[in-house]
Amino acid sequence: MQKLSSPLPTDVMARNRRTFLSQSGIGLGVMALASLLGRRTPADVGTGAPASGLHHPAKVKRVIFLCMAGGPSHLETFDYKPELARLHDKPMPESFTKGQPIAQLQGTELKCLGPQATFGKHGESGQEISNFLPWHQKMADDICIVRSMVTEQINHDPAHTLMNTGTIIGGRPSMGAWINYGLGSECDDLPGFVVLTSDSNGRTPQPISSRQWGAGFLPSRFQGVPFNSMGDPVYYVSHPQGITPQQQQRLVETVNQLNQHRFTTTRDEELRTSIAAYEMAFRMQTSVPELTDLSGEPRHVLEMYGATPGDGSYASNCLLARRLAERGVRFIQLYHRDWDHHDHLGHFMNICCGDTDRATYALLTDLKQRGLLDDTLLIWGGEFGRTPMFQGTQSPGRDHHIKGFSMWLAGGGIRRGMTHGATDELGYSAVEDVVQIRDLHATVLHLLGIDHRRLTVKFQGLDMRLTGVEESHVVQQILT
Repeated sequence: MQKLSSPLPTDVMARNRRTFLSQSGIGLGVMALASLLGRRTPADVGTGAPASGLHHPAKVKRVIFLCMAGGPSHLETFDYKPELARLHDKPMPESFTKGQPIAQLQGTELKCLGPQATFGKHGESGQEISNFLPWHQKMADDICIVRSMVTEQINHDPAHTLMNTGTIIGGRPSMGAWINYGLGSECDDLPGFVVLTSDSNGRTPQPISSRQWGAGFLPSRFQGVPFNSMGDPVYYVSHPQGITPQQQQRLVETVNQLNQHRFTTTRDEELRTSIAAYEMAFRMQTSVPELTDLSGEPRHVLEMYGATPGDGSYASNCLLARRLAERGVRFIQLYHRDWDHHDHLGHFMNICCGDTDRATYALLTDLKQRGLLDDTLLIWGGEFGRTPMFQGTQSPGRDHHIKGFSMWLAGGGIRRGMTHGATDELGYSAVEDVVQIRDLHATVLHLLGIDHRRLTVKFQGLDMRLTGVEESHVVQQILT
């Protein structure tokens, strides 16, 4: 089977290899374009592979990652702890916290903060979900809740970087870029990786660095493309005043001819990126306005999401995510930036859940009704969880927490209506079926038909991969 990766042109040997390929009838241009469009290369023809580059049959074609930036509290959403309620306002047992990393509570008196929500069992599966998430309660039988997530970084930006790239080292490709590189897009008039952001105008909308969707050392055409939530979705997507589409097309063709001529002598992969970018930008002048025009959506669909077109909300972004999925975009990432609740926990949970709960249900339901959920992977979660201890006194909140938190997955290949893993009786540490961030990455790649150990790129003398050199595992227990 053809290997997914190929070394990058960092030395003379790489250039000589490209010269050989370009003269052998395969051609890097053909291979790059095939990767960009998700089509078979000449080397794939007759191999019997299920699709270009797949290591095994895929369960899903695309990923929608709903990132709750700031760290939603697992103790007010999916992980009910009656013992924590019993110990409310009492000292946190030192046996849990001694020698453990704590963000802003280091050196302070630690007291237990009982759950600020009521929980109930929902659906035939009986999954425990809090009253902050009434619409999630309706989809209890469709989602797999993972209660045993752990991470290594206790502050927002490095925790986001680990969640997105598998490392805190800057300049590494994001998960969406790796997937876009490995499989390409299913459409040729939209990027293979699109990013959307929103916030609740609540306590602290977290800034999100563009490196969270960067391509790192991969060719930059595989990076995420941010779409604006309000105004023009992509800057300069409209035709310049006084310029016809035909004139602009001639300009693009001329520039690309010059870039192609330069590429024949330099073999600079970024020239391929420039060619692809010009061509994609030209096609997007037609595809993006049609994509973002929600006027054709039935009123009942808009009401289901709670979306008002053009308002820049999470609800509108969820509807746009469904439209992107329909058009073949491979990786769609939504950031909702307002979950950092160090104080007034109940107040801000009501705001954030009110802005996201219904729309998340609508997205899952809409995908399901259209037959898209079976080949889509939905992921919901933040970069870490929250402490079982108080932060603040008058209107308490919770501090950052890395030792145990919750996420959920749904869609193709995921067991539905189940809870995986567990934290201890106070929700402090994951103690059963622990899932590391890189295990999550390995599982996502597996569902897409990729063996995470074989999706590699030679960089600085090493075979680099999303899951790094640490031992990572596909979480088989949550798969069908």
